[in-house]
Amino acid sequence: MRARITPLGTLLALVAGLLTALVTAGPAQAAPLFKAPFPCGQTWTYSHHSAEVRQALDFVRSDGGTTAGTPVLASASGTAYRYDQPTGAGQYIVIDHGGGWKTYYFHLSAYSVADGAQVSQGRQIGVTGSTGNSSGAHIHYEQLYNGVGQTIVINGVSLAPYPSSYGSKSLTSDNGCSGGGGGKYWVDTFANATGYAQANTNDPQGVLNAGTNYVYCKVWGAEVRDGSGNYNHWWLRTDLDTVYAGKNGYGAYVSAYYLSRWGNDEARDNNGTVIPNC
Repeated sequence: MRARITPLGTLLALVAGLLTALVTAGPAQAAPLFKAPFPCGQTWTYSHHSAEVRQALDFVRSDGGTTAGTPVLASASGTAYRYDQPTGAGQYIVIDHGGGWKTYYFHLSAYSVADGAQVSQGRQIGVTGSTGNSSGAHIHYEQLYNGVGQTIVINGVSLAPYPSSYGSKSLTSDNGCSGGGGGKYWVDTFANATGYAQANTNDPQGVLNAGTNYVYCKVWGAEVRDGSGNYNHWWLRTDLDTVYAGKNGYGAYVSAYYLSRWGNDEARDNNGTVIPNC
């Protein structure tokens, strides 16, 4: 039998195709410097369920604060897309960070950004809840590269090996802390607080709900005092959750008396950082 000879044109075409593939494949894109998906200073414990098809982690708060109603933050900048799967992930957001990288945030009780919004790292994108197939409030969090689940890495450090139950491992967030969160400082408040136009109680604008909230800065103003002798002269500039008719809820002032963690005439964020003057 004679050897079968491949025509020269076919060989050249094969070589050209191989070269094109080598040029266009390129190296894998480096991951963004992901941060925790919850506010600065908070500590959450995490676990992984063996039934998960991707390398997801579930987070619940472990520092004494409530899980339900806590803001969910973008781990890195990108484009946020809203989805709803009532029998599974519930209300959830996917952030496309570019370069093949995405993060997923499941079981939200509410969205905080529009579909297709550009978000920066530390931006609130939703509220922690238990929508969809969920037995309790938590953040189900994933990092994917080209559609494949990756081991969760926060601040460049892998959280593996994953625990199978809550309580054995935890993570304290620096997401949205001063210097990296767009001028926002995250604080916990123990009760609903009326917000005012200035650092006094003359012109109420609306209400800041109890829970984890961001503030921008502080000013010295009228004293707020209770019957037990607790007081504070600092007022925190923030955006209100509920706005009264005809009023402006942006840049209103709430008394630092409502901060959960600090004493008289103190105004610090959850990380202990003194909130700057306005």
